[in-house]
Amino acid sequence: MEYRILGRTGIKVSAIGIGSEGFENKSYEDCEAIIDCAMNEGINFIDIYNSNPEARSNVGKALSKYPRNSFVIEGHLCSMWDRGQYRRTRDINEVVNAYEDFLDRMQLDYVDVGMIHYVDDQKDFDNIFNGEIIKYAKKLKEKGFIKSLGISTHNTDIAFRAVETGIIDVILFSINAAYDMLPANEDVNILFEESTFKNRTYEGIDSKRDKLYQTCENAGIALTVMKGYAAGVLLSDKESPFEKALTPVQCLHYCLTRPAVASVMIGVSNRSQILAATAYVTASNKEKDYSEVLANAPRSSFSGHCMYCGHCAPCSKKIDIASVNKYLDLALIQEDVPETLKNHYDLLEHHASECIGCESCMKNCPFGVDIINKMKQAVKLFGN
Repeated sequence: MEYRILGRTGIKVSAIGIGSEGFENKSYEDCEAIIDCAMNEGINFIDIYNSNPEARSNVGKALSKYPRNSFVIEGHLCSMWDRGQYRRTRDINEVVNAYEDFLDRMQLDYVDVGMIHYVDDQKDFDNIFNGEIIKYAKKLKEKGFIKSLGISTHNTDIAFRAVETGIIDVILFSINAAYDMLPANEDVNILFEESTFKNRTYEGIDSKRDKLYQTCENAGIALTVMKGYAAGVLLSDKESPFEKALTPVQCLHYCLTRPAVASVMIGVSNRSQILAATAYVTASNKEKDYSEVLANAPRSSFSGHCMYCGHCAPCSKKIDIASVNKYLDLALIQEDVPETLKNHYDLLEHHASECIGCESCMKNCPFGVDIINKMKQAVKLFGN
């Protein structure tokens, strides 16, 4: 495994880390298998945004077998569990209770990076950094419960503001070859509208994003990467905005060659996905090279793609929107819907047919996905 220093924190992390999506709705044995495989492959860095108490407990139990200094945790504040669903919160009492639960269920005396969760607009940023949440985060750091401060965002402008605070050590930022085509804008939803890409040719990284990466590098602020595969879109010839798929190794190499990037957090749910990522360590330069794909990128739009991040929750009808969209997208790229895929969809507790079109999910979505239309597509395709 390749290891890098996490910016000015001085913490050594594996260049490939794992995200927490794959721990959802898994048994303890499945979570343990993911953790064991990752650790055996030399992965020591894990991002945990989950508020699901079962997932927290399972991961904490699996990690408890290992010495605390053998792994690094990026743990999110402001993520809570509400009546069986994930919810982002800015209520300080909820934030405190949720983080105490996180530390308890994860069996942690401290968290390496205390990550302020999902900040994408200016008003939200101001409320956090002028209010009780940042005071609480600083207090946790003073008492040693967190070792460094971080923030997760999809918005370049918010990332710049985080740098300017002088107190943020790590930024969890969405980076991949497709997103780097996108111009910066204060409204993150605009970045994913089709008009953003009209008559645009890929000419290299957007200048503002390039400046952000360089600024972080110079300031000693580490970037950890989410959405490195663009939720699998970049792995598909049909779905990729470049009209040619990248391999996992190429996606990882693109991210890891950005300034300030310390680690790419890959969402994994089984051993094969971990091994596909860790193949990067032994890959040849030819296998890592993504230049041909980018150089031949057509003028095309990249918009409205669900990243399965779960920020659409909570749903008033308790639909697992991210899973519905995932199964829908998997089905749409195939000529016929595999029976196994339909069975996975049928096993969901709530289905797209229960959607009432309230659009609260669309207001929460940082990627401008037309979720209501996606629900209608799912009903048409899966029948319920």
